[in-house]
Amino acid sequence: MPGHWRSDASFADADGPIFYRTSFSLDSPADASGLPKLAIADDQVRTWLRFDGIFYDADVFLNGSYLGDTSGYFFPHTFEITDQLVVRDTHELAVEVNCWPQKDKQAKRNLTGAFQHADYIDPDWNPGGIWQPVHVSTTGPVAIRFFRVICTEASEHSATLAIRAVVDSETAREVVFATEVAGVQHEHPQPLAAGENRVEWTVSITDPELWWPHSLGEQTLHDVHVELRLDDGELSDQRTRRTGFRSVRTDNWVTSINGTRLFLKGINLAPTTRGLADATVEQVEGDMTAAKDAGLDMVRVHSHIARPELYAAADELGLLIWQDFPMHQGYDRSVRGQAGRQAREMVDLLGHHPSVFTWCGHNEPDGRDNSVPAPSLVKSNRPGWNRTVLDRTIKRAIAKNDPSRPIIAHSGVPPHLPLLDGTDSHLWYGWHGVGDATDMAAAAAVMARPMRFVSEFGAQSVPVSADFCEPERWPNLNWDAIAAQHGLDRNVMLHRIPPSMFETFDEWAEATRLYQAFVVKTQIETLRRLKYRPTGGFSVHHLNDSQPAISTSLLGDDRRPKPAYQSLVDACRPVIVTADPFPYDPVPGTTVTLGVHVVNDLQTAAGNAVVRATLHDPTGSFEYRWEGEIEADTVVRVGEVRWQVPSGIGDVTLDLELTGTDVTVTNRYGSSL
Repeated sequence: MPGHWRSDASFADADGPIFYRTSFSLDSPADASGLPKLAIADDQVRTWLRFDGIFYDADVFLNGSYLGDTSGYFFPHTFEITDQLVVRDTHELAVEVNCWPQKDKQAKRNLTGAFQHADYIDPDWNPGGIWQPVHVSTTGPVAIRFFRVICTEASEHSATLAIRAVVDSETAREVVFATEVAGVQHEHPQPLAAGENRVEWTVSITDPELWWPHSLGEQTLHDVHVELRLDDGELSDQRTRRTGFRSVRTDNWVTSINGTRLFLKGINLAPTTRGLADATVEQVEGDMTAAKDAGLDMVRVHSHIARPELYAAADELGLLIWQDFPMHQGYDRSVRGQAGRQAREMVDLLGHHPSVFTWCGHNEPDGRDNSVPAPSLVKSNRPGWNRTVLDRTIKRAIAKNDPSRPIIAHSGVPPHLPLLDGTDSHLWYGWHGVGDATDMAAAAAVMARPMRFVSEFGAQSVPVSADFCEPERWPNLNWDAIAAQHGLDRNVMLHRIPPSMFETFDEWAEATRLYQAFVVKTQIETLRRLKYRPTGGFSVHHLNDSQPAISTSLLGDDRRPKPAYQSLVDACRPVIVTADPFPYDPVPGTTVTLGVHVVNDLQTAAGNAVVRATLHDPTGSFEYRWEGEIEADTVVRVGEVRWQVPSGIGDVTLDLELTGTDVTVTNRYGSSL
């Protein structure tokens, strides 16, 4: 411990409950205090038992007495044990931990998100355990039980922090909350009643140094230190949070940070490892670095809340975070009250991070129909308890506790009555359903609203290291086991890249990876051409594997990149030159018109630029040239390539090159006749 009970060979197949027991001793509560030894008299010291993280429910006992229960995996649970420590010097702590399997995936009771329901994690995996450390700590007679820091406003002239503390006082008394941040000292006197008190105050900072995403500026961070002092000036409790000053606004899915508009290039993150306790700091930070190195502005923490190191890394690297509440698809009606409470805990836990720019309450509340590339408009207009009742509860709870960020009630819901608005879209052109990856562009021409923000798209592929598939058995792989435990969408794969067409496992695996790279490149370029008209950004699904899997990830569980990762890097460069996709099956003798665009995400103009296009087909080569100004943060259609489809058989390539002020980029497209 910390860990998951299945990491122990004796419990490798266990679903719990599991009983944990340990003994410990303290000379006296005062000796465990982090406060100055003479600051608080021994009879005023209060002692607390804190669990930083338990999957998922627990009953806690100390010295045979019941302390209480816990529910929720991602936030701490605290119990006062002052009285129990007085009776004896040696103490026995016992915890019964439950993490029930969620057999009915559309009526789940545990709010564990991806860990118990995800395409990329073995559905039989049980994450149960005490996955974070357990502490004994002390305070004075007034203790801070819950604490929150949120930057509500920020500009070059001023910034405002809203601070909230829920404190427990043994008696009615006067206290002072002393806050220090960015050289500003602030004192907030407060009378307290005996018991629980909620205290809120704000701190204003003049001429602040702002926090920016890495593509817009520096990542300036500040420690917010709050001391709770008694009426005699002695310290009773304290908290520190690291934050940054920045503002977030969205307008029709276009995001502005500190007043500067930003087209969001993003990717979804699966859990670093399926056992959250098993992930190392190096692994967590490595995934964040891989996202930044790909030229991305944001990551979506998909259907889970991650280790604390991920959020610290995002703050320091300047990566924005779309944070999902850990709910995926269907839930039982009994979870409504618990979901509202845990939504508040999410805000308390993560609200101070400047990287977190939006909250999302629920992923795919209506489920997913893998027979179609886009959600059903008919289905989304039917009332549903998850979408209509549960998601409103979560959104209200988040909005009440954090008015500073945009909130998405649910992800992957198409336009529906009464407003016909909908949310972000999950569009699986080229994978689920029928049609090709290039059909996304055609769909955008018919209905633009679903293209405002596309947060899931891609295709599955075999990782570079795939020993779990037992390739030596080709073609008689254990397809059922690979589908059940390693994520393979067998029916779709049989349709898209049929194994029967390949002589060896390696040939088939490479074909899946090349197809995935094509889908990622094609659809990112399509969405970037739609920049702000109407697209505010996108998020590829997904960056990393949590376990050995055939999935939509761009990095295997060993973090070896697939070709699609390089496609992501190329398609997400700040300045790109693109062409409309080649038609899937061009008819000889017809004329194909391919628009050529330049996309500039920089906040500075590319100046006068020259674009050259060279098309090669079985009949020869054709060259095109355009010249003009490329403004900052814009998309320009520079011209078009008109191609007469020949009757001969052979390869067709289109090479593009842009040369501008301090920038040279190229792109290549290929097809066969």
